Amino acid sequence: MPASLEIEGGVPLRGTVPVSAAKNAALPALAAALLTSEPIRLANVPSLGDVRTMLTLLETLGAEVSRDAGELRARVTRVENAEAPYELVSTMRASVLVLGPLVARHGTARVALPGGCAIGVRPIDQHLKGLARLGAEIAIENGYVVARASRLKGTRIMTDLVTVTGTENLMMAAALAEGTTVLENAAREPEITDLADLLTAMGARIQGAGTARVEIEGVPELSGATHRIVPDRIEAGTLIIAGAITQGDVTITDLVSDHLSALLAKLDECGVGLEVGPTRVRVRGPERPRAADVITSPFPGFPTDMQAQIMTLLGLADGQSRVTETIFENRFMHAAELSRMGAQIETEGSTAMIRGVPFYQGAPVMASDLRASAALVLAGLAARGRTQVSRVYHLDRGYERLEVKLGSLGARIARRP
Repeated sequence: MPASLEIEGGVPLRGTVPVSAAKNAALPALAAALLTSEPIRLANVPSLGDVRTMLTLLETLGAEVSRDAGELRARVTRVENAEAPYELVSTMRASVLVLGPLVARHGTARVALPGGCAIGVRPIDQHLKGLARLGAEIAIENGYVVARASRLKGTRIMTDLVTVTGTENLMMAAALAEGTTVLENAAREPEITDLADLLTAMGARIQGAGTARVEIEGVPELSGATHRIVPDRIEAGTLIIAGAITQGDVTITDLVSDHLSALLAKLDECGVGLEVGPTRVRVRGPERPRAADVITSPFPGFPTDMQAQIMTLLGLADGQSRVTETIFENRFMHAAELSRMGAQIETEGSTAMIRGVPFYQGAPVMASDLRASAALVLAGLAARGRTQVSRVYHLDRGYERLEVKLGSLGARIARRP
């Protein structure tokens, strides 16, 4: 039986809790180890399912990996094997991040197509178009992307849509290309800037990371580097909402508040008490939040990865709220489970209408994806009675010991086998 979380709700959370490093920054940083024969040392890499999958993948490609006193070391002296197999890629879509580095350094890559995902189709066509613009020959063979290039050549790449992993993949590939590459319509997420900081420490020449136009002047080779991974803004946001939804008083530390501007503005609109510093946020939950409308959009807009959590808070608001999801289809799978706890949510296409209820009732619920599982935990913390959240292996992909952190704030929460 997969593990579940059992929550006895109704306890206002109190205390101080630190944020772990970002999964979505750690994964591309690990993939960047493929760009050099020298070691990459990463501080504070979170211990998560997806990180373990990426390390396994790197080892199959020829990496030596070790972890010592909070520092993770990865070294790919030479690429022994250029294939990312389906059994690994199918469990973690971010495996596709090895594609750009492998082609750039090794000249060839064979990476399984990621396939579907619970929250909708996330195609990698922008990655492939960009690599083709850089001069790679791309073919699809038996469910694998096969890419080849003697040496990539700098070029101008305009993506049809904003893609975070696409920007990261192309930025890594361009770092070793001959000449200058300009990425237009690039993603602006903090994780992009974090990867650019690592690549720069390795000797890459990158300007404009964090804006819609990134310029990369290719270099013949990159060296090793030491880098500290940026804090996880989504974990920070989830912990902030945990304080708010339980009418608690919680201080969340080790974050970058500038990365949370859209969420904090929306919580302020909902009547949540906030004291914001550069690296910490104190949150005091209202007796009942005010209703608000939310539209997800790429950074610096409201993050799609916080949509399920804010919907859970709005489910208890005084009034009617509307949530519009513009990034992924099928991202309202938590709505049906929240309804089992008494939420009044109607979804149609990319819009959810939420009529706030005074309280949630504990119930057995099932997680469908990473952020949906966080939303159900939040609902359980606020609910009257006992909630059991099953399939928490989704949660473990992206949150480091969430139940331990919540428990330190007074939550009655336990993991059951």
